[in-house]
Amino acid sequence: MAPVRIGVSLKMYFGHRDAAAWFARVAELARGHAALASGAVELFVIPTYLQILPAREAFAGTPVRIGAQDVATADAGAFTGEVSAAELAEVGASLAEIGHAERRRRYGETDQVAAEKSAAALRHGLTPLVCVGEDDRLDAASGAAAATVAQLRRSLSGAPAGPVIAAYEPVWAIGAAEPAPTGHIAAVARALRAALDGAAEDVAPDRAGSAVIYGGSAGPGLLTQLGDAVDGLFLGRFAHDPANLAAVLDEAAELATARAAA
Repeated sequence: MAPVRIGVSLKMYFGHRDAAAWFARVAELARGHAALASGAVELFVIPTYLQILPAREAFAGTPVRIGAQDVATADAGAFTGEVSAAELAEVGASLAEIGHAERRRRYGETDQVAAEKSAAALRHGLTPLVCVGEDDRLDAASGAAAATVAQLRRSLSGAPAGPVIAAYEPVWAIGAAEPAPTGHIAAVARALRAALDGAAEDVAPDRAGSAVIYGGSAGPGLLTQLGDAVDGLFLGRFAHDPANLAAVLDEAAELATARAAA
């Protein structure tokens, strides 16, 4: 059975010293969490580029996966300031976050750029964590689902076979006081999962092992409400307090146990 996936992006909130302290506390949590040890729950952490190596050291001996917040479209060459998927894989990263709404808005990244980055990640064995979501709140969840599946299709166009994690993050819910309504999340997440499971050939050629998670003001209680509609959550500042992260991991463990018993 696939694990319940919980991810945390640190964005650029922590300096090196604060990140190291957070890694140490979360590593201690991970070492003592039975559901992480058994594989029923998977935790991944996405720090800044400079923090990847100390994160790898801090989480050594735990099942926690480390990712990068971005990745270059090219594998090597004269690309000042970029970091390739090949180098990320070389230092032990296993995921690459691609197409976050902030990068689309601040740096003009398009779905075509996301597709090139997804392809680069998959070429080197990294799991693309492809962020998708509608900019404005739509009246009907079906409209949001159609728009988001189309965005995922464009963001994987030409990418080779391999599993991906689709992070559904409606832009209007990022940083909001509350997440999107559970019925809305469930409708979009199920459409994304259907696409990745092969309902749309151009989205899902050989994408076995893919998952759909939700981000956007996610917190405790949401995973229980969503149940089987999603495969996990993508957390932001809420998880900067390891106690909050521990609460969500416990919730994920309870969900994994319920799924196994069903």
